[in-house]
Amino acid sequence: MAQEVEDRARLVFGEHYDKAVAFTALLTEHGVERGLIGPREVDRLWERHVLNSAVVAELIPQGSRVVDVGSGAGLPGLPLAIVRPDLDLTLLEPMARRVAWLTECVDALGLDVTVLRGRAEEKSVIDVLSDSDVVTARAVAPLDRLARWCLPLLRPGGLLVALKGESAAEEVERDAEAVRRAGGVRSRVTSCGGDVLELPTTVVLVERDERASRRDGARRRRKDR
Repeated sequence: MAQEVEDRARLVFGEHYDKAVAFTALLTEHGVERGLIGPREVDRLWERHVLNSAVVAELIPQGSRVVDVGSGAGLPGLPLAIVRPDLDLTLLEPMARRVAWLTECVDALGLDVTVLRGRAEEKSVIDVLSDSDVVTARAVAPLDRLARWCLPLLRPGGLLVALKGESAAEEVERDAEAVRRAGGVRSRVTSCGGDVLELPTTVVLVERDERASRRDGARRRRKDR
């Protein structure tokens, strides 16, 4: 690791730096062979993936109940779990081989994290994870689908934190109506880590409508009749 990158990693992870190094080493050693990352990503794991994920922690309130949807290689979930052990974090992933990877990482790093196999839109998952404070997602789906899948996992007023690329603002404008129909309000684009990263992390934030609980209750009452 170059000294400049190490300095940034130490600044971001602080006392948890050694665990971040251990996680990145696991990804370096096993990520390509297990289909978690592409071969070209190995040399830029810190900047493009690990630090890119960890800096999003600045958007998440203390002690939040967080679900990382489509966790895959563990991004952003595992860097968040490392830098913020105060979070009640669940890694949600549908693919068995990736669930196995996530479980191995959690055990190896000694993290207090739940790994759950499933898809965000499944009723059994919603039953377990609904009323979460924050849902994160990185390179999972376009914003319209992401809102439809993720917003039902949030409590009213909860926050979807979607890590996106340079076209984030265009995506917010394009999918505004779909997000609204899914129960999202106050969609906006922000960035994280500008003081430590050469390329700050671009994030789309979407709140779940505060009125969602009343609408959900009305739907349940209609179904029960």
